[in-house]
Amino acid sequence: MKSIFKKPLALALALALSIALFACKSTPAASPTPSADTPPVESVTPPEETATPDPLSGDLIVFAAASMTESMNALAAEFNKANPGVNVIFTFDSSGTLQTQIEEGAEADIFVSAAQKQMNALAEKELVNTATRFDLLENKVALVVPDGNPKNILTFEDAAKAEKIALGGADVPVGAYSEEIFTAMGVWDEMQSRITFGANVKEVAAWIKEGVADCGVVYATDAAAQKLTIVGYAPEGTLKTPIIYPASALAGAKNTAAAEAFLAFLQTSEAKAILTEYGFAPLG
Repeated sequence: MKSIFKKPLALALALALSIALFACKSTPAASPTPSADTPPVESVTPPEETATPDPLSGDLIVFAAASMTESMNALAAEFNKANPGVNVIFTFDSSGTLQTQIEEGAEADIFVSAAQKQMNALAEKELVNTATRFDLLENKVALVVPDGNPKNILTFEDAAKAEKIALGGADVPVGAYSEEIFTAMGVWDEMQSRITFGANVKEVAAWIKEGVADCGVVYATDAAAQKLTIVGYAPEGTLKTPIIYPASALAGAKNTAAAEAFLAFLQTSEAKAILTEYGFAPLG
């Protein structure tokens, strides 16, 4: 006897199988569960862009001792190779004169003095950025005579007896050093009537070059620059004050970035080589 339910049952089974197959195709495959050995995927953060510093530019006003005229111009030329946008403007004079100008409000970014005295005076009035101050170089004083040495002056003892003596004034560092030497020799007072005082060391050197004085005292570097005849240096024990040139940015500096860069350059091997070439003894 044939079952009357056979065909309907077969149809039902076929329909169920079709539904199951359709469901498998429609359901998205589950993402595989990472195992303990699978490293986690790290998110990548794009690197931050590094800002390019603005190039140095603008005027940089430097007040410097007159004895550094030639060397400072050479230093500025080297500095400008890497910083062409900076316009270095120099004012050269005696350190005492420059000190007074700064005290009276003259605009300047850097001061390079031929002695500690003037820099210390400005620091006491809080006109110096002491965080940037350092000792740049050392110099020495020399007794010089005109070409041919017509008065045959060979020593500081001879100079003390000369008829025409050229020295820096009291506010000129080289003049202060000269006074210290001749005072230690015990001849300072008796020389006064025969001394002509110059406003700065360049003026004293010019008088010797022109032969209007029998002898004079200048820095060794100025003697070399002017090709003057050196006949002697400070007698031993007469000059107790080291001839140190300090440099610093000023508290009222307008172009602080360029000032700090120039002071940093002055302490490089390139700058020291230039200073040595001009007869200075770089420090540091």
